[in-house]
Amino acid sequence: MLLILRSLLFNILFFGVAGTLAVLGTPLLLGPKRLQRQAMRQLARLLVWIMEKTCGIEVRVTGREHLPATGPALIASKHQSAFDTMVWFTLVPDVAYVMKQELFRIPVYGAFARRAGMIGVDRDGGAKAMRQMMREAQTSAREGRQIVIFPEGTRTTAGELNEWHPGIVALASAVKLPVIPVATNSGRFWARHHFIKRPGVLVISILPPLLDVPRDELLGRLEAVIEAEQRKLD
Repeated sequence: MLLILRSLLFNILFFGVAGTLAVLGTPLLLGPKRLQRQAMRQLARLLVWIMEKTCGIEVRVTGREHLPATGPALIASKHQSAFDTMVWFTLVPDVAYVMKQELFRIPVYGAFARRAGMIGVDRDGGAKAMRQMMREAQTSAREGRQIVIFPEGTRTTAGELNEWHPGIVALASAVKLPVIPVATNSGRFWARHHFIKRPGVLVISILPPLLDVPRDELLGRLEAVIEAEQRKLD
């Protein structure tokens, strides 16, 4: 019963705070991009704090030393939870998420994401859509931003193995940055399509960047490194 009550409180606060601040912050859409990015960063910090306090979830990050202190980065992360789509606002200075283009159609949030320079991907758009994603990623890298992509393209449950998409290889080639692998057990605490949020230690494990890996080996190496760490976490 306690889990249900805590999860109910979390959902009330999460959606209430996010919705209220989104509406109140709408005038920021008229300002420069730095305002939208700052607004999304502060909202993410608040929502993570709400999750920690209401659900009893402790967020533990290992391997921060593998992230550059400043400048561009390419981060390829496992994706188990909606939590993953906001936590990187709190971990790096200027995140640029690679996200499904249909998310841009969500009222208010989509406008903020687009204006803040998130990178949209049309999964049915073929080669033209891929080229557009590459151009947007190159712009983000030139601006010194940290690009976060989920190579599986969707959330997975703990222990589930999905197909890894080769877009990460093209992206790494376009931005000319080493890929930083990331594993997480976020799905154990905030699972996909689950109302209950379970207490415990949510780990984000940042692994050493993959340096000088041939293009035709990158996807396999990335999957192997992340999935090996996943087995430890799951």
